[in-house]
Amino acid sequence: MTLSRSNNDFDEAISRRDFVNTAMTSATVALSAASLLSQSANGQPQESPMVLEGNLDRNKPYLTPAGEFRDVSRGTPKPFTLQGDALRDARLTAETWRLEVTADETVDDVVKQPAKIAQPLTIADGTAITLERLHELGREHGVKFIKAMQCLNIPTPLGQGLWEGVPLREVLKLCGPLRDVRRIAYWGFHNNEPQQMFRSSLSFTQAMETPPGELPPFLAYKLNGEPIPLERGGPVRMVIPWAHGFKSIKWLQQIVLTNDYRANDTYAQQNNDPESHLKTAAYIDPFPKVVDAGKPVVFSGLVISGLSGLKRVEYWLHHVESEMPPVTDDESTWEGAKWSPCELEAPPRDWLSVLPQGTAPRDVLGFDAATGQSVTWPMRYSMVSWSAQLPPLPIGKYEFRARAVDLNDYAQPDPRRVAKSGRNEVEVRRFEVK
Repeated sequence: MTLSRSNNDFDEAISRRDFVNTAMTSATVALSAASLLSQSANGQPQESPMVLEGNLDRNKPYLTPAGEFRDVSRGTPKPFTLQGDALRDARLTAETWRLEVTADETVDDVVKQPAKIAQPLTIADGTAITLERLHELGREHGVKFIKAMQCLNIPTPLGQGLWEGVPLREVLKLCGPLRDVRRIAYWGFHNNEPQQMFRSSLSFTQAMETPPGELPPFLAYKLNGEPIPLERGGPVRMVIPWAHGFKSIKWLQQIVLTNDYRANDTYAQQNNDPESHLKTAAYIDPFPKVVDAGKPVVFSGLVISGLSGLKRVEYWLHHVESEMPPVTDDESTWEGAKWSPCELEAPPRDWLSVLPQGTAPRDVLGFDAATGQSVTWPMRYSMVSWSAQLPPLPIGKYEFRARAVDLNDYAQPDPRRVAKSGRNEVEVRRFEVK
């Protein structure tokens, strides 16, 4: 069972691409021919979701501007508020930023031999990685891809951008031969106070080997073609494409290689799943509590294409005959209900108008080099908008729910309905037609 999240926060909408708002006065929404194919987990073609013809809202870009991401930064004070000498002392300027890569020498009952690296990279010996050195690596090994940021414990996406940087494996290669390394831990600046440290980790395999078609973990230094702003975790942050935001550590400054196989992520210690992938899930935009009778009703929202991809978004409208019952975790409310398909935002007609100036689609992971189009739609680990337009409704009280269905035909909140691996409850919006 899962709790449906009601909406009493119409005035608290975060930045979103509410591309269907312009359709509120229209009785129809044009559908495309929808000839795109997505690949299922076993490689078999799947019918693509219905998509909207073009992007109806020209005022809301596909990539979230850096200043419009929802902020969930930690720290007292938050590192991006530092100024002047404090900012330089924290090594959070382009000139002062340094990244150290060292080995964990701890041994215990589980760790019999400490990790060993041939060449530690430290500030003390002048070998720590500078931003200039990272950019040099980027000219040879750089990667770019589009990713939505989503916090594991927050039920709305934070934003989506084109991230650019250097695969983590290329940085680790600078350390020479490695021995007895099972996990990579990393963290950023947090006021030099141990109790404020926020860290995460990956297995050695996740860091070093990326299957064809997948996206590597990497050190990002650009967002939407520009240096990453301090508020977004710059000068350099870790970005883990498949994961929730707690893996994409901001203000990155330390990488430690360890022979301890146990995840020491801050979120693991706070009773969360440290290996959680992004979930395929739909989110409903805030909606007014009262709708005028005689007018079409348009719902919209966002959907993230997670680990299992996205087959469709669907909705269910329930006419409440009497007083609104309390929202509960009883899924029997919609058991046996008929869900109807929603429409998805179509791929941009011209990616050159969407991507930062000077960025060609063929240079972005997830795009076909020959056609310049995305290999799948929606792109994996990205988000797109959806809409559902209803005809004028009779006077009365209603509940509207939306859910995502992945390429394995699991309907949200399945297959991972446990919130410790990321919130993905089926949301509900209650309204009255008068």
